[in-house]
Amino acid sequence: MARVGEDTVGTVAAADVDVVVVGAGQAGLSSAYHLARAGIGHVVLDHAPRPGGAWQFRWPSLTYGKVHGMHALPGMELVGADPLRPSSEVIGEYFAAYEERFGLRVRRPVDVTAVRDGGGGPAGRLLVESASGSWSARALINATGTWDRPFWPRYPGQELFRGRQLHTANYPGPGEFAGARVVVVGGGTSAVQHLLEIAGVAARTTWVTRRPPVFREGGFGEADGRAAVARVEERVRQGLPPQSVVSVTGLALTDAVRAGLDSGVLERRPVFDRITPTGVAWADGRRVDADVILWATGFRAAVDHLAPLRLREPGGGIRIEGTRAVRDERVHLVGYGPSASTIGANRAGGAAVREIRRLLARVPADAA
Repeated sequence: MARVGEDTVGTVAAADVDVVVVGAGQAGLSSAYHLARAGIGHVVLDHAPRPGGAWQFRWPSLTYGKVHGMHALPGMELVGADPLRPSSEVIGEYFAAYEERFGLRVRRPVDVTAVRDGGGGPAGRLLVESASGSWSARALINATGTWDRPFWPRYPGQELFRGRQLHTANYPGPGEFAGARVVVVGGGTSAVQHLLEIAGVAARTTWVTRRPPVFREGGFGEADGRAAVARVEERVRQGLPPQSVVSVTGLALTDAVRAGLDSGVLERRPVFDRITPTGVAWADGRRVDADVILWATGFRAAVDHLAPLRLREPGGGIRIEGTRAVRDERVHLVGYGPSASTIGANRAGGAAVREIRRLLARVPADAA
């Protein structure tokens, strides 16, 4: 079996390996942990410059205490973290310590550009290509998440806007919005967090969403979680692009959110019809001047590198059973659709490895 990847990236392609894991966030590290415990040779490829997955790119004002539902990786708890420290630092350090403890020597930075059928059909190998070399694998765990594919909606007049347009993916924190008139677009948790922060320094904030936001009273129990995951899973089963689990749970009615509703900061308007050079406008004649439009409109699955395998269904999504792509049993998607939460990624990493063990036992290495 091939050994776990080296710490640094060379220019020579690695030897054949049983499994390639693409991505070293929660889903990728969980998968690598289970692969190591199962004694399956693998390499972990990550395009980020350092440990931390997408967390390392989060804005400084998102402190660890504001993070909702961060579950520990398997085999190692995150304890004693300062809730006032930026989540990017806390979780980045935790992921780095996790990689060190379990010997998960991730190759980085490696930007995987394409995954192709290496020949031989379902019993053959996959070719994983990057500028740093190529890997030939019997199976692939794709754990690339969504952070690299921010979704920017398009509206008439958008290219004429003379102010700034930003996305959650490059949100710098509230300091840069001092004295500005800001329109925040989006109905999710990030939009609410941005508004509550920016309102303290901005000249004016305006919140617009396509649908009225749904605020969730009370706790969110295990049964609620299962129901939410089931809704996301059904879309994936139909071959549709997945919704995030958060999108079907509603917005938690915390004390901060209640205060935002009471103060009017979270007074929502329906989304505008067009963008003007100086702001946004509705079909009924209403207008709002703006210096900044902040798109808190979410992300899409970063799976473009899988395009050569033709995994997508007519509905636009990749249909999976468990974690396995229906169109190619060698490919597993972890952190996709129903496993997009941190606890879901942990469980899916273990499930993917169990399925891959059965595949490797059924298809001898010399047949691949």
